[in-house]
Amino acid sequence: MLGKLFGRGGESAQAGPHVLPAPRKRKNGMYELRALGDRRVLDVVEAADSRDWEAVKAALVPFDLGRDHGVLGELVELDGVEEWIGRAVEEDKEHRAAALLISGARHITWGWEARTSARAKNVTQEQWKVFHERLDIAEAQLFEVAELRPEWVTPWRQLLTSGRGVSLGRTINETRWDAALRRDPLDLDCHEEWLSQLQPRWGGEPGEAGAFARQAYDRAPEGHRLGCVIAMARIEDWVESDDGACLVAPEVRDELVEAAEHSILHPSYERSPGWQGDFNKFAMALSLSGEHHTLRRVFKELDGAYTPWPWRYLADPQAEFARRSRRA
Repeated sequence: MLGKLFGRGGESAQAGPHVLPAPRKRKNGMYELRALGDRRVLDVVEAADSRDWEAVKAALVPFDLGRDHGVLGELVELDGVEEWIGRAVEEDKEHRAAALLISGARHITWGWEARTSARAKNVTQEQWKVFHERLDIAEAQLFEVAELRPEWVTPWRQLLTSGRGVSLGRTINETRWDAALRRDPLDLDCHEEWLSQLQPRWGGEPGEAGAFARQAYDRAPEGHRLGCVIAMARIEDWVESDDGACLVAPEVRDELVEAAEHSILHPSYERSPGWQGDFNKFAMALSLSGEHHTLRRVFKELDGAYTPWPWRYLADPQAEFARRSRRA
């Protein structure tokens, strides 16, 4: 029964019959996606919000926590998880790996909450102290998960994030990237984490991230969500640039349209829980490039479903989503 929770499930959970209906009342024709748009994920979130570990485990049965980054992400964004998950780590020996994974990932998010998104020079010494304390706990817990469940890719994705946060250096983080890649050569979340690592603001060389994204895209089968790495690479180019119109170029538009057709708009693309996040990535990238035809298709499929990532790069994310959707 708990096979998928502990990484033994072969097939991915399907969203179809479990989709959460879109709210009737919307602001500016949009709504923020809740619980990946899936009733089963909502059960997970509500169980965790109630601090009921037994209910969390039961709700996680349809999912493979060793691979489902989105479901894990919903858990670790909940305030207060760190206050009760430690008991599950200590008391539930059989499911210790799952509890440790949730705890470790939550400590990373909790650490960034303490640090805030301020520039490094504006972070106080006390904030740095709390940040490092929480990430140290996360690292220890995630490495234990990796030992307990060596086939899981999710702890390695989280270790890429923590390694970047505490500035462990390129060599160490490359080792973690290699470990993630061995477990799933096409994992989009891990690729996006490494894409971030390669940005100049994190020590990468100009153009390095884009070259990496194109190499990854070339390996992606038709209909695979790894094609989203192209959209995120272009968004990161925009973030790094001082020119707000840097993506407004025919070659950029052509690249984004081709990647969208190859991935999210391809007939074989699987709309698993949270698929709207992939479409939001292309919606932002295409809109920044000045493209209209494919952008209109993407927004039509979204039907108002907004995800904060990656729009949070903009000053007023929800307003920008609504404005660009109306203009598409």
